[in-house]
Amino acid sequence: MAKFEDLAERVDRLVLRHQELKRTSALIAQQLVSVTNERDSLRSRLAAARARIDALLARLPGDGPEATAAER
Repeated sequence: MAKFEDLAERVDRLVLRHQELKRTSALIAQQLVSVTNERDSLRSRLAAARARIDALLARLPGDGPEATAAER
């Protein structure tokens, strides 16, 4: 009878561990979604910042003769 009780206790512990792992897995999945959304947002902001910088660089005077005359 002791072996059956030991087995039942081990099964109970396994069930509890399984439930804990399921909860942990769900939390990790939620964190992954959150981090993925944050990454996508940061990529979008980076692309917008690069576009603004490129636009500003395009407005700078060039190294041609017009720029040299304007500097004098």
